Amino acid sequence: MIIDLRSDTVTKPTAGMIEAMVTAPLGDDVFDEDPTVHALESKAASIFGMEAALFCPSGTMTNQVAIRLLTQPQQEVICHETAHIYNYEGGGIAFNSLASVRLIPGERGLFTAQDVLSRIQPDATYYPETGLVAVENTSNKGGGACWELAPLQEIAALCQEKKLPFHLDGARLFNAITAKKQAPKDFGKLFNTISICLSKGLGTPIGSVLLFKEKAHRRRAIRIRKVLGGGMRQAGILAAAGIYALDNHVERLAQDHEHAEALAQLLVTLPWVEGVKPVETNIVIFRVKAPVNAEMVCQKLAAQQIKMIPFGPQDVRLVTHLDYTPAMQTRTLEVLKGLQF
Repeated sequence: MIIDLRSDTVTKPTAGMIEAMVTAPLGDDVFDEDPTVHALESKAASIFGMEAALFCPSGTMTNQVAIRLLTQPQQEVICHETAHIYNYEGGGIAFNSLASVRLIPGERGLFTAQDVLSRIQPDATYYPETGLVAVENTSNKGGGACWELAPLQEIAALCQEKKLPFHLDGARLFNAITAKKQAPKDFGKLFNTISICLSKGLGTPIGSVLLFKEKAHRRRAIRIRKVLGGGMRQAGILAAAGIYALDNHVERLAQDHEHAEALAQLLVTLPWVEGVKPVETNIVIFRVKAPVNAEMVCQKLAAQQIKMIPFGPQDVRLVTHLDYTPAMQTRTLEVLKGLQF
């Protein structure tokens, strides 16, 4: 039995999801004529109380479409120093939008309205113009940290005052909503755009959806998606998986969170573990004590058919997911208890 905890992207479609994909009505989405894509976009927008949505192949694309949509060349994006849009999207902000970044430091990927205010550039020709504020929920490098609504509301109010658009990279937003028992529509009120990933905790094989506060933004976003190579044809096969996931895989995220918490509780007791970042959702990041390092831990686990990934020289990340069963949890706990260095 191979246990893969490298990411929640490693899941395979369930039998019910495959059936939905096989039977989905199809059309040509480049002509904007795929009924299943339309159904997914409408469903996702409705969940968050937003006006429109656009289906894309990946979360990187939805983020990059949003940034290009909401900024102009020579502008600057304010985000956390650990943000996915800055660290893990291949320099896309510079390449696609000709924009720079203004980074906010701090723990767990979270920040305040005051942090944003202090980084809004003065109106001077030698500074880049502040063009966008972006947050990530949950924060990947923050160990799956979740935003409370209050600080987001304060940042949104500041953005409105300063006439700045506000984007949410919500790749694991449903994990946050499940963990915090929040209402999706409360997020829809705050952001100009929200990216939600269907292929992480929700378990689809491909796809993300970009949500818009203003319906008019969708038409321009289609043009941006096209030039990025995101125009798909009979994409309803994939959209059907997204509809199935939204109907069947949201509530079960709580089980992933329970598994992650149990793993964290064990890890803090192990003599070779220095500490574990607070666990709120399905991501666990733990630090190992020198002379042990992350590569050594991952190699020993791989020898036991358990896959995790180094997340720095001393840090290891694991992510629980749809295909990680209770039996796998029992096995992983046993192996971790028995590791010796």
